[in-house]
Amino acid sequence: MQKIKTLIFDFGDVFINLDKQGAMQNALNLFNIDVFDADIIKTNELYEVGKISTAEFIQFHKTKFPKISETNLIDTWNCILKDFPSHRLDFIKHLALQKNYKLILLSNTNDMHIDFIKANVSFFDEFKNCFDKFYLSQEIHLRKPNTDIFEFVLEQNNLMANECFFIDDTKHNTDTAKSMGFHTWNIDETKEDVTTLFETNKAPF
Repeated sequence: MQKIKTLIFDFGDVFINLDKQGAMQNALNLFNIDVFDADIIKTNELYEVGKISTAEFIQFHKTKFPKISETNLIDTWNCILKDFPSHRLDFIKHLALQKNYKLILLSNTNDMHIDFIKANVSFFDEFKNCFDKFYLSQEIHLRKPNTDIFEFVLEQNNLMANECFFIDDTKHNTDTAKSMGFHTWNIDETKEDVTTLFETNKAPF
């Protein structure tokens, strides 16, 4: 069996808990719409890959929904972010100390979310320092589940896909990675925890 040399982790709903459904409903309620228009989805994606700034992102929504204050918009955008359980920090710190694997974080995220996390998660820097590479979509201008983001990680780190284990809560993301030869765990955040990685049969260790 191929030896796993690199562990690649998603961030949201792997380490920090998210409320995706609640956040979506809050946004729909704020905008007083039933579904997100195509231009909203496109703008969100552009923001996530750093193609537009926070100011441009906010201006788009203020123009589209002029009655909504900037504060309400930012609060609604950030309400997806919940707690970061400390036992998950302990888990990644232990892995980093062992030095048995190259550790990479690969996250679809944006400036406002990261700024919020930095302000509210006291151990964010400690967490970030556990990883050999810390890739955020806003900084590398690529996003999951596109194949190019996985190709980027492989090329930047001189990795072989079949020597990597990728953990993500979104099936589209793990499906793409799996099709490229990665070993994957599509974690179910409602009943699974990343800290059980070596206690499950999810990984070929």
